[in-house]
Amino acid sequence: MAGFTTNAEIRAFEQTPLAARNLPDNTYDLLRQGAAVNPEAPALIFFLQGDHYTQATTLRFHQTLAGIHRAANLFTSLGIGPQDVVSIILPNTPEMLFSLWGAEAVGIANPINPLLEPAIIAEIMNAAGTKVLVTLAPFPATDIWEKVSTILEKVPTLQAIVRLDLADYLHGAQRMGVALLRRVKLATHTALPVLDYAIATRKMPDGALTAHRTIQRQDIASYFHTGGTTGTPKLACHTHFNEVFDAWSATQNVAIQPGEVMLAGLPLFHVNGYVVTGLIPWSLGGTIVMASPSGYRGAGVVQNFWKIVERYRISYFGGVPTLYTALLQVPIAGEDITSLRYALCGAAPLPVEVFNTFEQRTGVRILEGWGLTEGTCVSTTNPGEGERRVGSIGLPLPYQEVEVVDLDHGQPARICDTDEIGVVVLRGPSVFAGYKEDRHNKDLWVDTGDGQGPWMNTGDMGRRDNDGYLWLTGRKKELIIRGGHNIDPQLIEGPLYQHPAVALAAAVGRPDPRVGELPVAYVELKPGATATEAELLHFAELHIAERAAIPKQIHIIAGLPITAVGKIFKPELVQREIRDVFTHEVAGVAGVTAATVSVVADKRY
Repeated sequence: MAGFTTNAEIRAFEQTPLAARNLPDNTYDLLRQGAAVNPEAPALIFFLQGDHYTQATTLRFHQTLAGIHRAANLFTSLGIGPQDVVSIILPNTPEMLFSLWGAEAVGIANPINPLLEPAIIAEIMNAAGTKVLVTLAPFPATDIWEKVSTILEKVPTLQAIVRLDLADYLHGAQRMGVALLRRVKLATHTALPVLDYAIATRKMPDGALTAHRTIQRQDIASYFHTGGTTGTPKLACHTHFNEVFDAWSATQNVAIQPGEVMLAGLPLFHVNGYVVTGLIPWSLGGTIVMASPSGYRGAGVVQNFWKIVERYRISYFGGVPTLYTALLQVPIAGEDITSLRYALCGAAPLPVEVFNTFEQRTGVRILEGWGLTEGTCVSTTNPGEGERRVGSIGLPLPYQEVEVVDLDHGQPARICDTDEIGVVVLRGPSVFAGYKEDRHNKDLWVDTGDGQGPWMNTGDMGRRDNDGYLWLTGRKKELIIRGGHNIDPQLIEGPLYQHPAVALAAAVGRPDPRVGELPVAYVELKPGATATEAELLHFAELHIAERAAIPKQIHIIAGLPITAVGKIFKPELVQREIRDVFTHEVAGVAGVTAATVSVVADKRY
């Protein structure tokens, strides 16, 4: 692997045409290539509970490839062809990966977030045109089947259900106890055929694909949903070469080596978990340690994190800022974590204070990067072997073009000058084929007139410095606009993280009739820490450099809303502010003695 140190080295690497790199045409061939590195090597290690991380199932590469074949051949037997969709609603399990890659080998995979509400799950399945659903049988502490069973008749394209039983990973008294608890729940109330995953796949050939399909680079491999938490979900269409290229390109910058061990704790229905902790290690013959079905959210996983690193000799792990904040509360009590080479961070900016404290305590290098579903996954990272600039998302990966452009007043785009803030756009083999529904593709593409084709508008604002490092200055939708002045929430959140009592911080705009929006902040305190809102506000006044960015209010709450991927979910905080403003306004109307204000997101956006 390359392991670049500067932007110039990456650009020099690109002088060799991409075609000369001889990349596989499709995801299935990439996986076969990885399995061939050492078929007897451990490919997947899976444990059910963080408190029992030593009780694991280990599968070798020849076994995992057989698992993919069995899943793919089952889908073929159920009528899945190249244009048909298999939706997968599962927690992180070996079968989640088998189903994802098995579906891509014979049709189109559509992983869905199990934490979504049933109505949104139904919307996604209908938008995808789901023909086969792979989901979870009733199991303690999960409600996936309870959710799914309520919407089966609302998806007219659905023809069959394959149900995974997690009890297959239990033994003895535990398995019997689960069976007794859920005997009634296993009953199905649908006319659709419901197959047991283990029984059905066991009957399938495992040596090759029975479909004998020739998969082209431009064929659609997957539909990943995005934006479905508050509005109508959009399905991002990934081609096979999108996935192959993005996985390969990321390994060049970070220099991930064949045979290394990746800890997988991010959800596999999301591109970060799927590509970074799934496709990348397997494509190189590396080992994935799957940290419980709930990933980092699983009971005991974070608390035993360093013990897990020591036992399985973890080389890398990927996380989001909230994970790093949580790990700072878990002391390293003599565990040997010298196997760790890098910790990867994306999804949101990592506060400088968290970055520095984590590295000082662990000695592990953090590599911040950036990507998005529409770019398959990774587009930039700080160089693994070069200078890491804290707060920067790093350098564009090989053969991936990232620029900052001026889109002011809808005029033709121009490339911004050094350190000039503009809209971040993306172009190259990792850029998706567009959204499945054309109405979502409006205003998505930007033409700079360079004759090399359009760029994709990411919606992020940013700048590029003299050495080619990219810096995000906020999502356009997250900017707080006070009297025409754009305030980056990071200007508020960064200083708040410097307070010793603050674990998490989020700044949002509060509607104001005079200036449009006023900045407010929400804070979650560290366990056992104390602080008052007045104290935090005074701290903010002393440490926030831009006067307009000083929050008008700081609210201490028990827990900030977090998405399934681990991001702070700001729309919920924005809705809280809107509701509060309108409640006060209504209370001031003469004759009104009581009122209930509800805030509902416009599902068109």
